[in-house]
Amino acid sequence: MINTYLEWIWRLKEWSLLQGPKLNCSLEERMHSKVPQLDLGSLVDSDDEEQDIIPENLPAPSSKYKQKYQQYETEVKEGYKQYSQRNAEKAKSHITRQQTPRNKTDKRCDQGEEASMDDLTILDRKALLQLGYADNPYHAQHSAKKSDAEIVAAEKKKQAVAEQMMIDHLSRAVISDPGQDLNIGKEESDHILPDSKMVPLRLRKRTLHETKIRTNSTLTENVLSHKVQFDGRILSRNGRDACRELVGFFFVHDKSLTMYEYRQFGKNRTSVLPFIQKNIYSHQYGRRKGKQYQLGDFYIGATLTFLSANHPSLPKSMKENILLRLRITNIDQIALDSLKPASVEHEEDIICQEANDRRVFKAIQDVLRENLHKRGVRILTGLGKYFQQLDKEGNGLLDKADFQQAIKVFHLTVSEKDFESLWLILNDISNGKGKVDYGEFKRATIGEMNEYRKSFVRKAFMKLDFNKTGIVPMIDVRKCYCAKKHPQVISGHSTEEEIKSSFLETLKGACSKSDEVSYGEFEDYYEGLSIGVVGDEDFVNILRTPWGV
Repeated sequence: MINTYLEWIWRLKEWSLLQGPKLNCSLEERMHSKVPQLDLGSLVDSDDEEQDIIPENLPAPSSKYKQKYQQYETEVKEGYKQYSQRNAEKAKSHITRQQTPRNKTDKRCDQGEEASMDDLTILDRKALLQLGYADNPYHAQHSAKKSDAEIVAAEKKKQAVAEQMMIDHLSRAVISDPGQDLNIGKEESDHILPDSKMVPLRLRKRTLHETKIRTNSTLTENVLSHKVQFDGRILSRNGRDACRELVGFFFVHDKSLTMYEYRQFGKNRTSVLPFIQKNIYSHQYGRRKGKQYQLGDFYIGATLTFLSANHPSLPKSMKENILLRLRITNIDQIALDSLKPASVEHEEDIICQEANDRRVFKAIQDVLRENLHKRGVRILTGLGKYFQQLDKEGNGLLDKADFQQAIKVFHLTVSEKDFESLWLILNDISNGKGKVDYGEFKRATIGEMNEYRKSFVRKAFMKLDFNKTGIVPMIDVRKCYCAKKHPQVISGHSTEEEIKSSFLETLKGACSKSDEVSYGEFEDYYEGLSIGVVGDEDFVNILRTPWGV
């Protein structure tokens, strides 16, 4: 077929060369001349017969044209050969990729794990389809650009908060310092007669000329510069609170701390508001309860606890809980390392107790995470709903019998001995009143994803939560979820709608209401999915690819 086609092309070229002068004439001249009209239909090859389209009196081709034709024929054949090889390689690599462990979730483990696949439900298998995004890395160039933009935005945020903190403590704090009234009131008392009815300054409105530039407690920029800056988030199932962006400062000179909330409205409007007033605080939970915060208490993953009653400016949703828990998500490591040698305090007893607690937790977590490797989404989301149903008071606290019942209902492999050890630790660090926060119980028994992974879960939810209410309608989830880059969609094994429907079905199973998803439910879903993903970047791809974060 190729040879016949090439022959027709060569004959057409020869004919056009002979008729060149006539073809170059004007249209009218060609119409009145006796130039043979080219019938393109005659060039079509037929399986039954071949039509001779060679014009009459056509001389035999010269050796020059024969050589050109042979060269042209060789090039076309070589090009066709390379094209066939490329297609064969693509088909081969496509088949290989279909059979890679992470793409075929039913075949990604060894024979022992394959046997356990029989215990999985349909929802488990549909949830595992999300692991396919790990094999389809986010576009490197696009990812690099987005990361650079995120770094720039984060630096601007930190700078804006640091500037606001300096303004508050170098100017506003001086003006509102109670020492202003005491100092001036003492000077006035020396000049006021005993029987005078003049109102004391502390009860009058102080004017600018009566305000001192410095008081005894006035801070300087040099003193405030010895600080460690860190980012934080609120440990809460309330999406509105969990997605607040907090920035804190720990000051070495007096071991005080303060926190600010950074708010962004649109692309250009921002606001920085005090969240935790500058003061000296102590631990309110755990082995260090009652001890003042030290520099060693600040690291990525550390939890800071405060009494909600001591902070009247907190939102109403946070005042409902006795404790306010904040998690450190990022920290200025350079400043921390430079300040640590100057203030190192050893508390051997507490350190040993905390190490023993971690060993008990890790032993239980290792066993459970192995069992939840394939069904983490169903178990984690189910536990979340189950605990909420048991929590009649709404304070997040449950007793020992409730946790024992949950372990039986969800078939969690925790021995009686391990459970008793676990309960003694959790009850001891929770005031010993016989009730434990079920969030702490889940973190102790199953563990949780690291802050790097958690940051992308929050980004994805914040992208969905247009109105910042902490609850997202399923309609918006369907609109924002994109399955075009899922390996099974690319290969043609599944349609985009099938992958999207599988995700929505498993997500609805995690929700108490089928038409909306809360932040806590969204977090539980990806917490369960995270158990089966070893690499952080693989997990990030699972979030970045469908959500575009």
